[in-house]
Amino acid sequence: MLNLFLVAAEESGDQLGAALMRALRRRSREELSFAGVGGRGMTKEGITSLCAIDGIALIGFVSVPRRLPRAWRMVRLSVSEVIARRPHALIIIDSPGLTHPIARRVRAAAPAIPIIDYVSPSVWAWRPGRAKAMRAYIDHVLAVLPFEPDVHRKLGGPPCTYVGHPVAERLKELRPNPEEARRRDTCPPVVLMLPGSRTGEFQRLFAVFSAAIERVRDRVGALEVVIPTVPHLAGPVRDASACWPVPPRVVIEPAEKEAAFRSARAALAKSGTVTLELAVAGVPMVTAYRASNLEYYTIGKALGRRLPSIILPNLILGENVIPELHQHRCQPDLLADAMVPLIGDTAQRQRQLEAFGRLDAIMGSGSSTPSVRAADVVLEMLGSGDRKPT
Repeated sequence: MLNLFLVAAEESGDQLGAALMRALRRRSREELSFAGVGGRGMTKEGITSLCAIDGIALIGFVSVPRRLPRAWRMVRLSVSEVIARRPHALIIIDSPGLTHPIARRVRAAAPAIPIIDYVSPSVWAWRPGRAKAMRAYIDHVLAVLPFEPDVHRKLGGPPCTYVGHPVAERLKELRPNPEEARRRDTCPPVVLMLPGSRTGEFQRLFAVFSAAIERVRDRVGALEVVIPTVPHLAGPVRDASACWPVPPRVVIEPAEKEAAFRSARAALAKSGTVTLELAVAGVPMVTAYRASNLEYYTIGKALGRRLPSIILPNLILGENVIPELHQHRCQPDLLADAMVPLIGDTAQRQRQLEAFGRLDAIMGSGSSTPSVRAADVVLEMLGSGDRKPT
C-alpha cells in the first residue's frame, strides 16, 4: 500500500489534485491510500479533507489578515497529520504561501519523507531567491510551464520536470466544432467579458469592462455579450448589468463557459489563467487588470521591471501578441480601442490567431496528459510506476 498525503489550498489546486489522484490510480502497480487537504474534486477522489479550503487562500494584501487564522490552522493540522502518518510522500499543490510552510516544517521534523511540489512558484517573476531556498525542503518540482525547468536550473532550484499545463487536458472542451467555428464568423459576434472570479476583482474591473464593451458596441454594432462567472458572483453580475440596453448572458456552469469559449469572436479578460484557456480555444483577446495601490507599488512594478509581460500566453510564446492594459491604462476608451480590431478581419486579429496556433507545439510533452506525466514522475520517485502505455 502506497500512502500519499496531498495538500491543495484553493479551487485550482483541488482540480489539479483530483486529476493527479485519478492518474496515480491508473499508473500505480500498488494500491494507493490518500489523505490530506482538498476541495470537492479531491474529496470525490477519496480524500477526507482535514478542513474546508474555501476562503483560506492568501490572495491580496487586504484579505490576508482575516484569512490568516484559518489558513494557519490548516498549516498546523497538515504538519501534525503528515508527521503522525509518515506517508510515502507529501505532495503540495500550488498556493506556495500556505503549502511551502507545511513543506518546511515537515522537512524539519521528518526529513525522510519525500516532498513534491506540483506547480512551481513564479520564481521567474517574483523572488527568484526562492528557487535556491526550495532545495532545502523540496525534492522535485512538477512544472506546468515549459520554460520553468530551465529557470530552476539557472537559479539553483530543486530538480524540476515539465509535465504540462492542465489546460491541455481540456482541448476537446475548449476548441470549436465546425458549427461553433462558423458561429464565430456570424453576426452578432459573441464577445466574452471576464472581469475575474474574486470579489475584489469584480469590484475593481466590472464597471470599467462594462463601459469598454458599451464603447465597442457603439463602434461595431450589435454584440452578443457573455459573462462567464462563478456562483458567488452571479447575483452581483446580473444586478450590475441589469441596466444594459441588451442584457448579457451570464453563465456559471463549466460546460456553459466552455461552450461560450468555443463560439466567441473575441474577449476582454482579466489577466490570469483564463488568458491561456482563451488562447488554446483560439479566441483573440485584450487583457487588463487593476490592483490596489499597495499591491501595484509593491508587486506590480517589480514584475514589470523583471518580465516583458504578465500574460501567460505571451510568456510561453515569447512574444507580446496580446494587448495588456494594466492599472492606469485600464480605461474604457483604451480597452475599446484595443478590442475593436479583434472583432473585424484585421492584422491584429490574425497575428493573435497565428501565434495561438503555435501553442500546441511549444507546450507539447508527448502523447500523454499532464496529470499522467505528473503521476509518472511521482511514481518513478517512489519506485511504483507500472509504465503502461498511454
